[in-house]
Amino acid sequence: MTTKELQEELVGLMKSWQKIEDSAIKQTSKIEEKSNHPIVKTMMEVIRQDSRMHARVQGFIADSLSKGTVTLRPEDLEDVWDLIEEHIELERKTVEYAEKSLAALKGKKMVVQEYLLQYLLTDEEKHNAILDQLETIKKGMYPYG
Repeated sequence: MTTKELQEELVGLMKSWQKIEDSAIKQTSKIEEKSNHPIVKTMMEVIRQDSRMHARVQGFIADSLSKGTVTLRPEDLEDVWDLIEEHIELERKTVEYAEKSLAALKGKKMVVQEYLLQYLLTDEEKHNAILDQLETIKKGMYPYG
C-alpha cells in the first residue's frame, strides 16, 4: 500500500467513525430526553460531549491527511511548556483527590457516588496520559527535549 493509499484509507475511516460518533450524539440525546433521572441525564451529557470531541479530533486527523500536513515544532511547545507543566501538576492533584474520595467511600455502599468518582478518576487519568504523551513528544525533539 502506498502512502497516498494509506492516507486515503485513513480519511475514509475517520469519516465513517465520525458518522458513528454523530449517531452516538443523537442516541445520548434521545436517552437524556426520555429519562428523568439526574445520573442518567448527566452521564448521557458527558458521553455526548466526549463524542463531539472525538468527531472533532477525527475531522482534524482527516484534514491533516487530505488538506495538508500538520507539524509540531519544538518552539510550538517551548512557547507554552511552562503553562503545560503547571497543568500537568493540576491534573496530578485531581487524580489524588479522586483516589482519596474513592478510598473514603470504600465499603460504604455508596455505589452512585463511587460510580461517578470512578468516572472522574478515569477521565483525569486520561488527561494525564494525554499530557504524558505530549511530554514524550517534547523530549524527543531537539534541542528542547
